[in-house]
Amino acid sequence: MIRTGLIGFGLGGSAFHAPLIQAVEGLSLAAVATSRADAVRATYPEAAVSSAQAVIGDPEIELVVISTPNATHYALARDALEAGKHVVIDKPFAGSVAEAEALAELARAKGLLAIPFHNRRWDSDFQTVRRLIERGRLGEILLFEAHWDRFRPERSQPWKESAGAGQLADLGPHLVDQALLLFGEPDAVSGDLAAQREGSEVDDYFTVTLFYGERRVVLASSRMIAAPRPRFSIHGRGGSFVKFGLDPQEAAMRSGGRLEDAGHGVEDPANHGALTLPDGSREMVVSARGAYRCFYEGVVSAIAGGAAPPVSAEHAILGLRIIELARRSAAQGQRLAFA
Repeated sequence: MIRTGLIGFGLGGSAFHAPLIQAVEGLSLAAVATSRADAVRATYPEAAVSSAQAVIGDPEIELVVISTPNATHYALARDALEAGKHVVIDKPFAGSVAEAEALAELARAKGLLAIPFHNRRWDSDFQTVRRLIERGRLGEILLFEAHWDRFRPERSQPWKESAGAGQLADLGPHLVDQALLLFGEPDAVSGDLAAQREGSEVDDYFTVTLFYGERRVVLASSRMIAAPRPRFSIHGRGGSFVKFGLDPQEAAMRSGGRLEDAGHGVEDPANHGALTLPDGSREMVVSARGAYRCFYEGVVSAIAGGAAPPVSAEHAILGLRIIELARRSAAQGQRLAFA
């Protein structure tokens, strides 16, 4: 049993990490570092409530999961690795490419794992898209668009409005990670960022375009869109696939749903996507079942069995390189080569 310490019990810690750790065989939630002691004791009475440094210093804890404000990820992960712990780091993996590379090198030197929490690889809709593309149902992909929109004009928690935060740092790592899985490294990147909410000090809108020869991959998000755009809109020489709606796992976990429930990860048929062929015929495509637990099952296999981690640090570094390049592109107003 891999005794696990969780640092942070906000949305990420309470709705994602803690339930997943408890649900996956081979892991036990031994301690939680948070100021929300009552919330932890009400749900996980067997877990000790502690401080971040106490979790990191506990000799019985083998894995430390970091789900804290963005600016703290690097220092906490570095301290945990120095203490001989494997780490899972919520997105963004680090605040910069340089920090991410330092964590990856430290993990290698210590013989440990530093694993990015890119759980959205196991979204129902992305699993469906990946299957369609791998099976060649759309032919050669010419335009791939992924949108993740919200209507939240109010300002968020202070840390989400400070340096190192913003929409690109929040949702960008997931969208970029998915694009890299499907298409690999791009030839070039362009970025467009804006702060559209009243009083906003961080980007709350972005469009990042990845260039692959003739193909364009457009990743976009906004906090000021009340009628969301398609989650995925994909067009190839063999047809188009368009799908609205988000994977249901987050909503279920936030409302206290159990991963063991029969319907967990199963998408409402109303949100299934449509495949349109060149002759105009259409067919509904049933969404694959989402399964975030696969991430932590992969963590167990990597730590206990020596398997490859479910997400590599190197992949997260590639994603951060694209995000940094997109920011530079937005500032300069030009497309930049990815080298």
